[in-house]
Amino acid sequence: MSDLEQADPYGVLLYYKYASVPNLDELVSFYELNCNSLGLLGRVRLAPHGVNVTVGGKLSALEEHIDAVKSNALFEGTDFKLASCDQPLNDKVAKECGFTSLSVRVVEELVTFSSQPLVRSPDISFAGRHLSALEFHSVLQSAGKLLDEGSPTSSERLVLLDARNLYETRIGKFHKPGVETLDPQIRQYSDLHDWIDDNSERLQGKCILMYCTGGIRCEMASAYIKGKGPGFGNVYQLYGGIQRYLEQFPDGGFFKGKNFVFDHRISVGSSNANVISTCLLCSCLFDDYSARCRCASCRMLVLVCDGCQVEGSIYTCELCQKHGKCGLSTPVTENCQSEVLPREIDLKTLSSDRQDKTTGFGTSRKLRILCLHGFRQNASSFKGRTASLAKKLRNIVELVFVDAPHELRFIFRPSVIDVHSESVTEHRGPPPKEKCNKKFAWLVPPDFSAGSEADWKVADGPFDPLQYQQQTGGFDSSLAYLKSMYLRDGPFDGILGFSQGAAMAALVCARKDNLKGEMDFRFAILCSGFALNLAEFERGSINCPSLHIFGSDHGRDRQIPNEASADLAEYFENGSRVVIQHEGGHIIPTRSPHIDVVKNFLQRFL
Repeated sequence: MSDLEQADPYGVLLYYKYASVPNLDELVSFYELNCNSLGLLGRVRLAPHGVNVTVGGKLSALEEHIDAVKSNALFEGTDFKLASCDQPLNDKVAKECGFTSLSVRVVEELVTFSSQPLVRSPDISFAGRHLSALEFHSVLQSAGKLLDEGSPTSSERLVLLDARNLYETRIGKFHKPGVETLDPQIRQYSDLHDWIDDNSERLQGKCILMYCTGGIRCEMASAYIKGKGPGFGNVYQLYGGIQRYLEQFPDGGFFKGKNFVFDHRISVGSSNANVISTCLLCSCLFDDYSARCRCASCRMLVLVCDGCQVEGSIYTCELCQKHGKCGLSTPVTENCQSEVLPREIDLKTLSSDRQDKTTGFGTSRKLRILCLHGFRQNASSFKGRTASLAKKLRNIVELVFVDAPHELRFIFRPSVIDVHSESVTEHRGPPPKEKCNKKFAWLVPPDFSAGSEADWKVADGPFDPLQYQQQTGGFDSSLAYLKSMYLRDGPFDGILGFSQGAAMAALVCARKDNLKGEMDFRFAILCSGFALNLAEFERGSINCPSLHIFGSDHGRDRQIPNEASADLAEYFENGSRVVIQHEGGHIIPTRSPHIDVVKNFLQRFL
């Protein structure tokens, strides 16, 4: 390490603030300009009701950022959690946690408290009383004494409520003999709402001490609990979360194990942090998530020790084992987000004239997916072919269909009739044009000439199963067309492509980094796809969460061979792809267990 680096060490800054934001555009501009000028990387999430920030950089730059933020009266009283640490060394973890770039996004909610729209969202001003680390520790230490005048906290009535996910509580939690700790064992924060409803009798009449990583999750959850009515008003939360507590009690105090964090550090322990968790497979003590192993069914992080990790293995978390689910795909990873994964929206969706076009961002929680049809299809026919899929996903997805830009000539296949037992080919005229639907393509042969309604071409032979390999042109114009679609009808969370549409989507994924700001999306679903013009890319190099659906070796897909679709999947990062192989033909299967894997994949982005 150079003298300069020693003089200006690296650090991580976390803070959040609930407040009414008068001008989101100005706040976005501030963060983009300030963070870029200071060389800060990480995640900035902005909403009409506040901000949630996790960024890293030189400590001096982070301190300058804090000073700049404090100059805005909006952030009065904000708790800035600044910690010195090593720079990201694990590129995989840094990339997954968003510490290789700056991401400033407008979101609908700072934390997604429920997977379903609530009749009335919790009022943050009604949140539980904040306890400092010292107060929180004192209450646990004295358990049977008064919290404050008139608030008895006997050990029989005091409960600890952990507002975090199971993969976090595995490696660290508060423990005080004689005080019950409630661990909801949820996969994601949006499941906590249902857990509270289902366990109201365990909370009613109790003095509830809540805690989470940095405090933001307790704000929403404590307000919801207090809003349940009589018997739920005695709710307190650890101000600044576990991070502030460990700063106050370096030896860990009543916190045992390590604190899971949502940046490249992965976890932070006390001076004598003991390992309290075990390997999923061999049950040996282990608490290192750096391998980012995940359950193949629900994608939750699992702990698999170095000795048990085998490339290509399928892991099933304890919750899926408990409920009888088994892994159906290869291990996958997702971008690690700041405490929860908020729903992303574009600034333009906040204006009323854009509200209807962005269903799922302004009015619901559905994911918007742009659907690219196959060769010689159109948006209408593809919509019909995916009607069953749309029905199965109707609660979480809105599918948006679009015609490809290259109009194809109609192909006229002459009828063959039998006259005096001899085969005779008879050329009949084409059907009326009003009965014919236009057909389109994303990729076309190099010598392609556009067709029109008046152009008919007599098929010069039977179906060529390798025709897809000859369609190598037209990408640039199709890409420009999609960019205009995004500008007009976006934003979209993901892209779904079928057959040639999947090949087109794969090409777009390969250029994802170059399309930022023009075509932003978070995932791709590639059905019966094939790799075309991807030779310039290394296998495993496309960084985009992807779901690949295609026929197995014994499937009946006569259009696109199993090997071609499997080859396409190999171009995507191994840790971020999910593969479904089915026994059907040139289709998208919608029956269990395949549809369950599709839903699990999409749940990552809600």
